[in-house]
Amino acid sequence: MFSRILALIVTRLLKLRYRINIRGLENIRREKGRGMLFLPNHPAMIDPVIVSSILVPEFHPHIIVDDEQIHATALKFLVRPLKLLPLPDIGLRGKEVYAEVEKAFKDCVSLLNSGEDVLMYPAGQNYRSCHEDLQGNAGVQILLQYCPDVRVIMIRTSGLWGSSFSRSSGETPVFRKCMLRNLGRLLLNLVFFCPRRTVHVTFEEAGADLPRQGGKAEINSYLERFYNADSPGNTYVPYLWWERGGPRVIPEPAEAEDVLPDKAGIPPEIREKVRKKLCETASMTEVKDEDLLGRDLGMDSLMIFEICTWVRQEFGQTVATPEALRRVRDVMYGAMGLKSEIRSLNPIPPKWFLPPDDRIHRIMPGCRTITESFLAFAAAEPDFPLLADQTGGVLTNRKIVLSILALKGSFEQLPGDRVGIIMPACAPFFVIFMAALFAGKTPVLLNWTVGPRNLAACAKKSEVQAILSAKQVITQLEARGTDFSAVKEKIVYLEDLAEKITAGKKLLALLRSFFCRRTLRSDRVPETAAILFTSGSESEPKAVPLTHDNFIRDVEYAIRPLHLRMDDCILGMLPPFHSFGLMIGVMLPAVTNMRTVFHTNPTEGAMLAKLIAAYQPTMIVGTPTFAEGILAHGTRESLKSIRIIITGAEKCPQSVLDLCHDRCPEACFLEGYGITECSPIVALNHPDAFKRNSIGLVLECLKWMIRGEDGSVLGPNAAGMLFVSGPSVFHGYLGYDGPSPFEEIDGNSWYRTGDLVEADEKGFLTFKGRLKRFIKVAGEMVSLPAVEDALLEHFQGKAEGVPLAVEAAGADSDPEIILFATFDVDKNEANSAIREAGFSPIHYIRRVVRLEEIPLLGTGKTDYRTLKKLLQAE
Repeated sequence: MFSRILALIVTRLLKLRYRINIRGLENIRREKGRGMLFLPNHPAMIDPVIVSSILVPEFHPHIIVDDEQIHATALKFLVRPLKLLPLPDIGLRGKEVYAEVEKAFKDCVSLLNSGEDVLMYPAGQNYRSCHEDLQGNAGVQILLQYCPDVRVIMIRTSGLWGSSFSRSSGETPVFRKCMLRNLGRLLLNLVFFCPRRTVHVTFEEAGADLPRQGGKAEINSYLERFYNADSPGNTYVPYLWWERGGPRVIPEPAEAEDVLPDKAGIPPEIREKVRKKLCETASMTEVKDEDLLGRDLGMDSLMIFEICTWVRQEFGQTVATPEALRRVRDVMYGAMGLKSEIRSLNPIPPKWFLPPDDRIHRIMPGCRTITESFLAFAAAEPDFPLLADQTGGVLTNRKIVLSILALKGSFEQLPGDRVGIIMPACAPFFVIFMAALFAGKTPVLLNWTVGPRNLAACAKKSEVQAILSAKQVITQLEARGTDFSAVKEKIVYLEDLAEKITAGKKLLALLRSFFCRRTLRSDRVPETAAILFTSGSESEPKAVPLTHDNFIRDVEYAIRPLHLRMDDCILGMLPPFHSFGLMIGVMLPAVTNMRTVFHTNPTEGAMLAKLIAAYQPTMIVGTPTFAEGILAHGTRESLKSIRIIITGAEKCPQSVLDLCHDRCPEACFLEGYGITECSPIVALNHPDAFKRNSIGLVLECLKWMIRGEDGSVLGPNAAGMLFVSGPSVFHGYLGYDGPSPFEEIDGNSWYRTGDLVEADEKGFLTFKGRLKRFIKVAGEMVSLPAVEDALLEHFQGKAEGVPLAVEAAGADSDPEIILFATFDVDKNEANSAIREAGFSPIHYIRRVVRLEEIPLLGTGKTDYRTLKKLLQAE
């Protein structure tokens, strides 16, 4: 009677969240003297509650339960009324509980043969993906061996993969915590208004085709075919009645990534011993390093536990848990004493994934500043998930506003009108940038890769008195060899500022975040939105101040021909000191409300491909080198969300195009061209108008012309220097006393780009080369005169006349810096001099060429054209 009442109460409670549809139960009826073996799948921790509430009132089966679950939960009080049968986990406790396991199975056999019903979960654990995987489990085979005539009732529960009780988030849920969290949600929904998840529970009696006398692999395959016949994907159902979007399928959790040494490092003797042992245990003639112990070798939990014991006895190494041994190579690593560490992505909140929305992205009309545009979107959609990364999770517009309000006061106390920022691509960078603007400070994006001398010069030129960064960022960069000694005393750590924010200030910021338009719109933001740095032919970088209007106009006309959808999402990986990185990391999300997912290191192609599979961004923007790293590590399946790939900063080689067509055949691959001084996009191919091997059409907001050396305006198919004019072009360098980058032509001011291009009849530009003496290495600008000056200073007096010169050779995508010298020079000494001058390794000399004399022009200057010809003749 108690169990029936309990089942009735549980059924009523389940209906508050679940819409349970029962199929086939009417066909399952008792037969006198013949027991039934109920075999359910196990998609989530809640399905035993659902299945038991259905079966207990009518069938009241004996339920096999992990004894740890009984001892650790309230189930210990329900052992007798619910007829629970404790079963030890032999995979964790080994042979010491083998007798208890054997007794439990004998009791089950006795019950079934006496006409009693038994409920057992063949998997013994929750789903790890949207499909059931019984691996090498032998429980069903054992029962069928001793009860060959038992009625087998298969139960398929579908619709729970994606619930908070499942592992769909990538983490193992804790039942008690899930219950408490859902109780709170129930109260927020006033109990009766909770959105419901549809769950189907299907009962089917196994037919004559069940291989009752077969092996465990054969039996398990039969069960899996039934369980996986209806396997809906990772389905998110809103928890609160006011959530928008409704039920929707979201991406599956990313698989864990092994972070162990390359398998080639496994000693041959260990490899051979492990393979021999596994072949003996699994009765196989050969095993592969990537074989799964359960799925491919058919090993059950006891076998795997015995392998753990064998590793300890044979090699003196302890494996922490049998679950660490998933593959053959894991056993080899265990024998070497290496822990099988798995680096998984943190769970991604379902709110990140939006329902399909093909409306076109537009900038917010009437907004004059980046901050005003952001606030307008934040007020219109406060719960919109704008930013995400693996450190801070998902940030909604409201949460970003809250963070800005919390930090703004601290930023206002910093000295000076400008504040430096040293941060990689991440969601907190957006918050820091916007908080600085609201605090009345102009953000200065400092490039930490230029070396200590140039870094100090940038800080001095921009009159920065405080540089914002995080302790973890500085520590990690210093560990990689970055020298911050020249600016270390100016660095203000965000962690220190956060400690000074009292609980009262946090509460006030929370309250004010609900009225963001009123509390932040009154702040006076600086006219200059950001200061970036770019290297030219001089030895020091030039400061490029860009206004709000520069950025807004550039974004507006860049996205217009791309037809970006409201559900689009961009991958942000370029560092913010890179003009394209700032465009992606701040300007696009602030001006268009486009979702952006960040990763701090653009060179980690494997992790970026993994993030794409998890977060489902639709756009990749970066250099060809970074795009190639992603494409090389991704697959068609993991990259299927990508529909647009845009590359710039360097010419895209054919190999990258081929890789794109192979991995993302449906994606639109576009090349573009930009300059920091132009905010930065100047020209871009787009889906409706593109030309292969071109850099596209100049943005509609820009006027442009191509001029020859004599100043004449050139027509189609003639190469010359590109000049541009328009609202996205900057107004001049900061603190610069060199020649003006502008020219007055026909009464108008035109920016001289210094780049040689050629236009066809339709206006498509083809990049022909750079007039200025700088090159790009790893996507960063390297000034050849600056390197040359450093070497001249170090080697002064070594020879008469012009002793040396620096030039570059090789493809634009992979140039090498060459030192020409009239005396014997050791390359290591030259690079040491470059390092001592404060330059980073990307400035290093690749090789030295000895000449009798450095060729000179009639003016006495070095003839670099002749030097290039010498290199080409080699």
